[in-house]
Amino acid sequence: MLICHMAGIHQITPFVMTHDLDGALNFYCDILGFTCGFQQENYAFVRCPGGALRLLEVAPDCEIGAQMVYLDCDDVNDVYDALRPRLDSLGADRVRAPFDQPYNQREFHVRDPDNCLLMYGTEIPAKD
Repeated sequence: MLICHMAGIHQITPFVMTHDLDGALNFYCDILGFTCGFQQENYAFVRCPGGALRLLEVAPDCEIGAQMVYLDCDDVNDVYDALRPRLDSLGADRVRAPFDQPYNQREFHVRDPDNCLLMYGTEIPAKD
């Protein structure tokens, strides 16, 4: 922890690989509400309050392995309700409505066009 503090780390921004940068930008910005801070040939930086992602377009023959991103939020139900009109356009196989996990998180899941699993979550107070 001391090293991270000394290094001045204030945010972690994972790379998310895609075969279609324009399609990924449409998904993250138009569906999930991120804003594009920067874009060039095969790279884009998108952000939302409290976080960001770096989208990297790879060659069509490049295999994209399993990718997952966890987005901690204040109230997962509020976020889901706000996104729901746009999420409904994705199809049931790409969206899982809010549910409680045994590890004290309430989550909903969304898969991006390249199958990256985005997990939105809120801590559930532990029961005594």
